[in-house]
Amino acid sequence: MTNLDPRPDEQVCVAGPAADVELVEPRDVPLGGPRAMTVRRTLPSRARSLVGPFCFADHYGPDDVAATGGMDVPPHPHTGLQTVTWLFEGSVLHRDALGSEQVVVPGQLNLMTAGRGICHSEEATPALFPDRPVLHGVQLWTVLPESARHGERAFDHVADVPTFTLDGAVFRVFMGALGPVASPARAYSPLVAAQVDVPAGTRVALPVDPTFEHGVLVDSGDLRFEGHDVARSWLAYAPPGRDVLVLEAGDAPVRAVLLGGVPFDEPVLMWWNFVGRTHDEVVEARAQWQAAVAGDAAGLGRFGEVHGYAGPPLPAPELPNVRMRPRER
Repeated sequence: MTNLDPRPDEQVCVAGPAADVELVEPRDVPLGGPRAMTVRRTLPSRARSLVGPFCFADHYGPDDVAATGGMDVPPHPHTGLQTVTWLFEGSVLHRDALGSEQVVVPGQLNLMTAGRGICHSEEATPALFPDRPVLHGVQLWTVLPESARHGERAFDHVADVPTFTLDGAVFRVFMGALGPVASPARAYSPLVAAQVDVPAGTRVALPVDPTFEHGVLVDSGDLRFEGHDVARSWLAYAPPGRDVLVLEAGDAPVRAVLLGGVPFDEPVLMWWNFVGRTHDEVVEARAQWQAAVAGDAAGLGRFGEVHGYAGPPLPAPELPNVRMRPRER
């Protein structure tokens, strides 16, 4: 998924200390499509930019694709990250510069590793999926560490995500390891991502890695997390040091996504769809993507091109008129 903001801010992402649970309020962002599907973004935000290596979290739907046009994102670039697509309802068609063409449905994972550079498109329109009128899910990004961010691009589809039950709650672990199971999805930092379904009136004491920081993004239901009520689409953050997380469902069952990982200690600069370390890296990536859009061999050599999408690639927004640098939080 792309950031379609025509004037994206730079985000310098730092783990940042926290003494207790933080509640991060979502902000509405129009994603695009004929009538603009709105997503709710909690990462990055002014309150928090990272949870482990997770640097981006969009929550969307349930969206009536007949009314909004659904998701129709032209070929666009990424650097230095992984894109993580997880659905509750609907289908998304992914195409990328590796030649991958993969539909993802609920309970499955699409994971793209950008490395030094890749481009892809994403579609979930009524024309493509007339029998799936609702689109509902999350899109996440993870930052690649220095050891992997200049590496080869890759795409993985996990059709059978490992699952376990604890205290009546069901955990679908689509990245990393949790409890007795581990996802086969490739990861470059210690992390976890899982869908959590907690029946109404249920209390769950979940053992976790105390070196991880964790976030819980609520999709639906009445969640109390570590003694704090968390509203729908909000992200609750807990710093490292806990070996058990307590999740309680109220009168309505809870569906949420658990994120976590060792605090990411490398400097990270995000602008548009590029994750780098410095202003100059982002400027170079943008210039090479614009060259790829124009058909230049050097730009195509870095990002490749998507075949099969009915339309042109997405040009990059204009860069800010100032040198991108860390912002006060």
